[in-house]
Amino acid sequence: MERPHFIGIGGAGMSGIAKILTRRGAQVAGSDSRDSETAAALRELGVLVHVGHDSAHLSEAASCVVVSSAIRQDNPELAEAARRGIPVVHRSDALAALMVGRRTIAVAGTHGKTTTTSMLAVSLTALGLAPSYAIGGDLDAPGSNAEHGTGELFVAEADESDRSFHRYRPEVAIVLNVELDHHANYASLDEIHDSFETFADRVVPGGTLVVNADQEGARKLTARLAGREGLRLVTYGEAADATVRVLRVVPAGLTSAVTVLIEGRELTFQVSVPGRHYAHNAVAALAAGVAAGVPAEDLARALRDYTGVRRRLQPKGEAGGVQVIDSYAHHPTEMSADLEAIRGAAGGDGRVLVVFQPHLFSRTRELATEMGEALALADACLVLDIYPAREDPIPGVTSQLIIDAALAHGAAARAEHDKAAVPEAVAGMAGPGDLVLTMGAGDVTELGPRILARLAAH
Repeated sequence: MERPHFIGIGGAGMSGIAKILTRRGAQVAGSDSRDSETAAALRELGVLVHVGHDSAHLSEAASCVVVSSAIRQDNPELAEAARRGIPVVHRSDALAALMVGRRTIAVAGTHGKTTTTSMLAVSLTALGLAPSYAIGGDLDAPGSNAEHGTGELFVAEADESDRSFHRYRPEVAIVLNVELDHHANYASLDEIHDSFETFADRVVPGGTLVVNADQEGARKLTARLAGREGLRLVTYGEAADATVRVLRVVPAGLTSAVTVLIEGRELTFQVSVPGRHYAHNAVAALAAGVAAGVPAEDLARALRDYTGVRRRLQPKGEAGGVQVIDSYAHHPTEMSADLEAIRGAAGGDGRVLVVFQPHLFSRTRELATEMGEALALADACLVLDIYPAREDPIPGVTSQLIIDAALAHGAAARAEHDKAAVPEAVAGMAGPGDLVLTMGAGDVTELGPRILARLAAH
């Protein structure tokens, strides 16, 4: 890893590893399909970032090529590495190598990983523990998704989508939820359960697994692991049998006050993000930190320093009395949780208007009905075309499947095939007191500033 070349270096997971390696003294280079703020942040650290993919970008001095599962086999830089016999390292193996010699806390789950990992990273940093961390999203600025700390703890988001989280050896692991997703890699929910059980088996002997006590899939995992030698199970949630029990979540606008029963005593702390879903993420972070030896009272106090992650209910601004908020939610459970949180924060007569961009053809094929049901929680929504990411189109799979399901559940939903027309459409719909939510894992996030500009001129 002395002179690694990253293909797709601008991605959230890849850029974080590149940043940590640079901080540790490696000569890092890479390429991405387009320029970005993340690429600019890496260049400021001394990373050589090429725009576009070309075999000429691969230096003669490259010691290895780092790839993620999103990189296709016909990528010219990957093909050049094969021709020259340069070792190819998967992103997760590179991350696992960075963890060696550190006490790792790995955060897994079908959704909520980025938020929970960020909560741990921010609170442990606030306590002066100087953790290293690698997160699948930026905290507050491009390049803030990772840090090479001087402390003994390493906090990492553990991705189940391609089974790459099987490569880690955490001292403490979190499983937030176990649900059907990643349909290109898993044929059934049973396969996903098997994968999470394998992840749990990777916890070092004597380590701790923190598991959601309220979510059906997570409870099934707990039952499968009960009595496993060398593994301490800690559950959290509102369930009466939870080890760390959530007693109350009291919303207050875009914040919440959370009261838990932990280690035999009640503890109340503030979370500076709205909604019960995010409050439970904070409790998972609290339980994991305590399992790693951090005093509960200290960690609860430090959790107040967490103010959110980019694209996780991130306020983008206000114009004409209309607030615009950005959400990364793309799975139905996430969508429902964010819409319920925003509904609770709207108050009064304010409406919730959504601009939703479905992510992946495979996910839409399997979960269109559930996505449509989630969108029924909004007062009105515009549904964009599917963001393909790494996938090719699937015949018959379009965003109309989601719209039809949304209409069937009583939603006011319509298609918008032209992203450039969205700001004008939103300006014609929104009025003072309304909240506009741009939602999805693709490039829908770019619409927030454009919507605000059009609202200001309206």
